[in-house]
Amino acid sequence: MRKVATDFSKYSSIKIGGIFDVSVLEECAQAYQNHYVIGSCNNILMGQQPPLLLKISKKHDFIKIENEVLKIGAATPSGKIASFCKKNNIANFEFLSHLPGTLGGLVFMNAGLKEYEIFNNLISITTCDGAFLKEEIVYGYRYTDIKSPILEATFALSYGFSKEKLDMFKKMRQNQPKTPSAGSCFKNPKGDFAGRLIEAVGLKGHRVGGMEFSSQHANFLVNVENGTFDEAIYLIQEAQKRVYDTFGIWLECEIAVLDVRYMGENSPLLTPTKSRN
Repeated sequence: MRKVATDFSKYSSIKIGGIFDVSVLEECAQAYQNHYVIGSCNNILMGQQPPLLLKISKKHDFIKIENEVLKIGAATPSGKIASFCKKNNIANFEFLSHLPGTLGGLVFMNAGLKEYEIFNNLISITTCDGAFLKEEIVYGYRYTDIKSPILEATFALSYGFSKEKLDMFKKMRQNQPKTPSAGSCFKNPKGDFAGRLIEAVGLKGHRVGGMEFSSQHANFLVNVENGTFDEAIYLIQEAQKRVYDTFGIWLECEIAVLDVRYMGENSPLLTPTKSRN
């Protein structure tokens, strides 16, 4: 399997990580088991001891209309999808213009903004373990049970691209910091907001070294100045501890922490998964 040396301090959106080899999946016959699938690294915090890493090859970067459905390859960037839909007057994908990532990762975590989620218009996916209809996949808020690398997905096709929705999604993102981050740090607990809880326990704007919970939006862990993995982990754990001690709520990471020291089955940081954008 071909490997590519990748500097995650430049490649990842949070600008943290060393130089590690990433295997490129061309065919499913390759030995991909025990690898963690990454895309454009928009919600990943890379540690010093990452698992085996895998990315889907560029041959899966495509988008096309076929048999009255939309077929999109797993390596296709969200911006490319949004541009295609705007150019071809396709509806229901406007939110992707403000949601970074590649299609595989977006599907894997059922990414979205508010009630607008990638699964809303999903018909089926093709993975290295075969094809699955939407009804055969367990999914929910920022979660799916997909266990195999995603190669492509098929979506219902509707026409009528909405400039109004595009403007709405842009406005929804205006309170998010431009400083390097991995997006929302924690999932919103049911009936509440992670940012509100983090602010309530005094961590909004709190800084350790080069990392801080943004003073603009408390649920964004931002790399202010040469932040490190250890500083990020300290803040993640501190937020989880304070929120739990105060409210009895355990904040679940939306960021994927890729370090084998934090990826055990009983890890307090996250449940281990096998794919992320």
